[in-house]
Amino acid sequence: MPDLKKLDEALNQHIHPETFPLAIKMAKKGEALPEKIKRPKGDLGVEVATCQGFSLARRYGWSLAIFGDDISCPLTKVAFGFEKEVPYFTDGLACEGMYTVSKQAGKKTESEVPKFGYKEYESIWVAPVGRANFVPEVICVYGNSAQIMRLLTASLYKSGGYLVSRSAGRIDCADIVIETLKTGRAHYILPCYGDRIFGLTQDYEMAFAFPFSFADALIEGLEGTHKGGVRYPIPSFLRFQAQFPEKYQKLADYWKKEGGE
Repeated sequence: MPDLKKLDEALNQHIHPETFPLAIKMAKKGEALPEKIKRPKGDLGVEVATCQGFSLARRYGWSLAIFGDDISCPLTKVAFGFEKEVPYFTDGLACEGMYTVSKQAGKKTESEVPKFGYKEYESIWVAPVGRANFVPEVICVYGNSAQIMRLLTASLYKSGGYLVSRSAGRIDCADIVIETLKTGRAHYILPCYGDRIFGLTQDYEMAFAFPFSFADALIEGLEGTHKGGVRYPIPSFLRFQAQFPEKYQKLADYWKKEGGE
């Protein structure tokens, strides 16, 4: 079993994330909640979008248990199996006119959303990696494109090749959690429209998710690529002689003339 503390240290050393990396677990019905974990509706007095809950964890350092009745986002309720799929969703009507030109196109989009079965899980647990008191299944790191590139290269250190990701620009919480668990592999995520509105994810941010079981391989990849010279912050090439404006150069010419005299 990978070590959360070791993973947290490696991410902070090599990635320097602006917000806390997230440890995420899908909990079955009846699983006892960890200590000091908050319920959005009961403890905060609000229902949240799932991306909003993730943002509370990564920005405030809180641990949250998000049940179906804690969630305000109807699309998340379907994707995570907290509510049944209904024709309005499956026929593409929730997509038509906003993301797609027709309900037929919307139907295709909805059919490809990663999903859990109805009532397959009871809640989503999320906490900062360094503070999680449960064993996660998914790790998610938000960062700028250079930081995500760094994680990508680390993930390919042992296997080589390319890392393939997919996105529809919506329901990125499903991409982060469900896609990762169903595929069992690392991938990068383009934050969706809702994540930017309700999770306050910034324009420069992306996300990278991987199964917790992959953590040791990722750490090895971070260390190996660091030794190979692939690092963050990205080092700048500075061994060059600058060219200055003509006005400045004329000042330098005075000293050259004095030296000549």
